[in-house]
Amino acid sequence: MFKTWDIMSPGCIINGDVATLACIPSLFLNLLGALFAFAGITALIMFILGSYKLISSRGDLKKVQGAKNNFTYGLLGLAVVVFAIAIIKLISTVTGVGCITGFGFTVCP
Repeated sequence: MFKTWDIMSPGCIINGDVATLACIPSLFLNLLGALFAFAGITALIMFILGSYKLISSRGDLKKVQGAKNNFTYGLLGLAVVVFAIAIIKLISTVTGVGCITGFGFTVCP
């Protein structure tokens, strides 16, 4: 997917206590990974909530529609995240510019 950066990459932390600009790509990738995990967990919670609503609806059409909405919104949110990654990879492949999937100051020469 995206190129990974090690937080302890050369030049990132000097003398063990001062972060430099070389740490920004590592921090951004960590944040991006956390956001993807949050999106997946949120979709899972939406599916579980929708399932609970569907089971406890007892045939009430309004509650069934609310449960269907939970499934729909959870699936749409997950699809947006997956398609965003796919579009970046597609653009990278078609244009031949693989450096757009990496973050940093020296990724694209």
